[in-house]
Amino acid sequence: MAEKAVVNKAVAIVYDEKEAAAPKVVASGKGVIAEKIIATAKEAGVHIQEDANLVEILAKVPIGEEVPVELYQTVAEILAFVYKVNEKFKQKLGER
Repeated sequence: MAEKAVVNKAVAIVYDEKEAAAPKVVASGKGVIAEKIIATAKEAGVHIQEDANLVEILAKVPIGEEVPVELYQTVAEILAFVYKVNEKFKQKLGER
């Protein structure tokens, strides 16, 4: 029987350049809440990037607040990666 990995913490961010100058934290939690955040993202087809150190820092940002300026570069790199993955996924689906 396989054991289920326990998700310690998760943070969801969203970025809409028309709505805000920086990405915002829209969900944050640990344990069962973290598992729900991840399950919701997967159900929505959102790519999940695992970075325990970044999650630890982002978990301190209040929900609804923008990501601190000091994290812009790191978050921008992750968002660029996610956009690239999403584009490849869309292209792959288009080939079928």
